[in-house]
Amino acid sequence: MLIGAPLPTSAHAEERFNNAEALAILSSDALSSVAYATQEIVLVLGMAGAAALQFTLPITGLILGLMAIVAVSYRQTIKAYPFGGGSYRVSQDNLGKLPGLVAGASLSIDYVLTVAVSVAAGIAALTSYFPNLEPERVLLCLVAIALVMVANLRGVSSSAKLLSVPTYLFMVLVFTLLIGGAVKAGLGQLPGIELAQQQQLLDMNHQGELTALGPVLLMRAFSSGCAALTGIEAISDSVTAFRPSEWRNARRVLVVMVTMLALMFGGISVLAQHTGVVYVENGPTLLYQLGEQVFGNGPLLLFLQLATLLILLLAANTAYADFPRLAAFLAQDGFLPRQLASMGDRLVFSNGILALSGLAGLLLVIFQGSVTRLIPLYAVGVFLSFSFSQAGMVVHWWKLRQESGSWLPRALINGLGATITAIVGGVLLYSKFSQGAWLVVLAIPLLVAVYLKIKNHYNYVAKRLRMANDVLLKLPSRPKEGGAPTVVLVGQLHRGSFEAIRFACTIASELVAVHVELSSDRGERFREQWQRQVPGVPLVILDSPYRSLVDPVLKFVADFEKQHRPSRDRFCVIVLPIFVTRYRWENLLHNQSTIFLRNALRAQGTRVVTTVGFHL
Repeated sequence: MLIGAPLPTSAHAEERFNNAEALAILSSDALSSVAYATQEIVLVLGMAGAAALQFTLPITGLILGLMAIVAVSYRQTIKAYPFGGGSYRVSQDNLGKLPGLVAGASLSIDYVLTVAVSVAAGIAALTSYFPNLEPERVLLCLVAIALVMVANLRGVSSSAKLLSVPTYLFMVLVFTLLIGGAVKAGLGQLPGIELAQQQQLLDMNHQGELTALGPVLLMRAFSSGCAALTGIEAISDSVTAFRPSEWRNARRVLVVMVTMLALMFGGISVLAQHTGVVYVENGPTLLYQLGEQVFGNGPLLLFLQLATLLILLLAANTAYADFPRLAAFLAQDGFLPRQLASMGDRLVFSNGILALSGLAGLLLVIFQGSVTRLIPLYAVGVFLSFSFSQAGMVVHWWKLRQESGSWLPRALINGLGATITAIVGGVLLYSKFSQGAWLVVLAIPLLVAVYLKIKNHYNYVAKRLRMANDVLLKLPSRPKEGGAPTVVLVGQLHRGSFEAIRFACTIASELVAVHVELSSDRGERFREQWQRQVPGVPLVILDSPYRSLVDPVLKFVADFEKQHRPSRDRFCVIVLPIFVTRYRWENLLHNQSTIFLRNALRAQGTRVVTTVGFHL
């Protein structure tokens, strides 16, 4: 009831974004960062006193310049990788396996933090207007994650329709705020806070223990404001989610997104500088204070806060669009459990969505839903992936230097992007290390080690299962008398399934092998291989338009049993191959489909279901 009816695989081409939907879905993370990026700059600068707030605009200007460089670099990536040019793919293709895994680990961590930070900031917008809800902050964060998760489990089209309106509402209200602020300032109706009053507020915030303004503090303010750049890479990660021509539409949306982001982020910083508002941790947000000064305590202020809440909650949707796809790429390459590469009923990577929700929820509980506590962990990973991606693009253009006469300017653009993002990443790491960035530094190599451990397991399994694919396989003789009508389920033809076929031959009076085709492009190849190697056993290939393994098998077995009319002294036997892993934890890396099938068959009334184990 919550997620909706399953969609057939044939509908996958229809589940694409138009440009307006893509701007709302894929840009929500970047656009929503204007709600807290300037705020975090002001918070850090305030540690040096009211006079230090004058550096808000110079820092904002540096971030806007960096934003332009990153955007131009990613425009090139989108065209070069029209099937999705995420940092993982670009780094792996051009720099090698290990840099690709580092980029993948960095992005994975950043996507989890994107959900946590966006949800925490959204709930902060709500509690700014309704302070009585502050004690329930963590619970509200978890409820918000559950709502966004369900929206994404429903699928691309459903979530696009649901999420587009709040994004555009937020943009309209922020531009209304900026235009209204400019008009009131021009009319002299928007007086700023006096320096002494600013200092008093800052003394209250830091309890009189202010820090001297120095390079480290400026770097911390800059690094906190760099949260505005998170989400820019989302469009290059999701080129395949656009309608044709995918790369052209993706580049157009990227330009619009960065333009809107620069105008809103820069405008809020200018307005904050003019009004002199000061952000106090766990107090009303900077955007709320600006709205109160421009709109007054009226309905527009309420609408601004609600729109901020919604887009910050939906900013998490960028991660929900990209994390499952990144996890699917890693799973297809054998670095994550294979289940993450499977599409669910609604043509989305459901397992990736569930994993992202669980990890983000755990972070929110640990950090008590605090934006300020989560921000130091944020952006370090994404700038590391920026650097790897852009460095990979330089190598990409170098490889194409014989084919393209314009390779050098393109390589220089990406080289500039790689250099600057690497420098900024170093600044972020240095300035945030003691505030929590060390956790990210520790987590990335640990995650890479996990990837490699999983890959080693899959390589070992492949080695154990491998058999020649062009040799006629020798099967035992069927029983001359007795025996039972037998069905053996075969996913792939390897040593494990061959053992199940051999066993089935020893008990079958009539034997049929069943293969469920989950991908339309592999069925004919499997049939050809079967005819080469097991021509003596009939093969039935079942189509599964909804990517379900269980349902087609249940229907086939029910018809098979009805056809052979089993009686008390005659049974139909269903044979299922199963892996027996060396260690219990390795079961997590396999989808355990045999267990689901066995339980479903027994629930349907099948009397004899047997498994043939193959010890890995």
